[in-house]
Amino acid sequence: MNLTPEQQALLNGEKGEVMAKVMKTMVMYGDAFNAERMVPVTSEYGHTVLSFGLAIMKPVQDLFQQLIDAGCVSKQKFTADPRPMESVIPTSFLEDVVFKKIMYSAQDSFEKQLQELGLLTNDGYTCTCYLDQVGNKPKKGDVLSWAESSAVVYANSVLGAKCNRNSGIIELMGSVCGFVPEFGLLTDEGRKATWIVEVNCKNRPEPQLLGSAIGMKVMDEVPYVKGLDKWIGTELNDAACTYLKDFGAATASNGSVGLYHIANLTPEAVEQGEALIKEGAQVYVIDDAELERVKNNYPVIWKDPNAKPELCFVGCPHMTLKQITDWTIAIGEELKKNGIGKVTVPTVFTASKGVIAEFEKTVYAPLLKGYGVIVSSICPLMYMNNPLCKKKAVITASNKLRTYSTARYYTEADILRTITTKEAK
Repeated sequence: MNLTPEQQALLNGEKGEVMAKVMKTMVMYGDAFNAERMVPVTSEYGHTVLSFGLAIMKPVQDLFQQLIDAGCVSKQKFTADPRPMESVIPTSFLEDVVFKKIMYSAQDSFEKQLQELGLLTNDGYTCTCYLDQVGNKPKKGDVLSWAESSAVVYANSVLGAKCNRNSGIIELMGSVCGFVPEFGLLTDEGRKATWIVEVNCKNRPEPQLLGSAIGMKVMDEVPYVKGLDKWIGTELNDAACTYLKDFGAATASNGSVGLYHIANLTPEAVEQGEALIKEGAQVYVIDDAELERVKNNYPVIWKDPNAKPELCFVGCPHMTLKQITDWTIAIGEELKKNGIGKVTVPTVFTASKGVIAEFEKTVYAPLLKGYGVIVSSICPLMYMNNPLCKKKAVITASNKLRTYSTARYYTEADILRTITTKEAK
């Protein structure tokens, strides 16, 4: 790899032994992917996927302490993924014991380390750091050092930033030394599409389901999606960005997609059009029948497949302000139609503290509370990691949560029907 004098000096130990090890790690990472050079991280803020103080992560905490003791903290202030616990979530006594005494017993000390390493704010725990209410939105062309898959794919695709799908430790090391190896999605060639996806649906495709189908088909390659603008428009407004947030998270979790292009909508597709498509790109045609086939093939891993739902999570990734508002309106209409006042399945909406604060200022906040819905900034996935919680019949509108846990995927329409009827089905 060709290093600049500044990079070589770091590798040679000019800023100390620990920083030299950080730089060596990044160089080895680049060598593994045949990167020819390192490029500066240019975004104003960073983000870390590591937000959970698992007791088994002591080696990570030891590593973090070495960085802190040597003064090798992040050159950028950063946000972090959601916390794994919150008191407003319904849990049993035994579940609390497992959470606090066994699983996340190091949470307090881990968060203290994050603060010392450069955490932006104590309220900055969210997987949707790019939302306006959080304040960590990269600019077009920014080079990032992130790992959170749903944030990486959103930043690359919707914002036009540049970031590879890094690991949790690698992302922090990039922010500490200020450089990342240039390969993959940081290059023009790596951002070209190797798949053409033709959306031929007669109904607006569910974002989480469409993303799931594409992710499982293209895996870690780049899709160029045609026909979706018919359903979500050609402007990156709140509605379109909300759709793409959930769509992208599903492509990234059900596959390994780090970048997608939407014809006539996302920045690079608008600027370059089909010039983004590589010669010989494969074609995947998606219609309503294909989406139904994909959904019907999801495994149901509940102990009792016919169990009544015990808990519902909406918001993985965290919800936008528009999502919470739209869901509140829809729930109110359904409850009124069914002649009941509260949801019939314990339901949790998850969003960043910034979004929740803005929602609390609206007329919809007391309505949603009255409907019995809990609003939290927790990470549903971390909640579901509790072995006792895994046994619950949890439903979700998130394909990411379905993929990484025992939660069962329901479409948004099915979720709405289930939580607003007297007899949950």
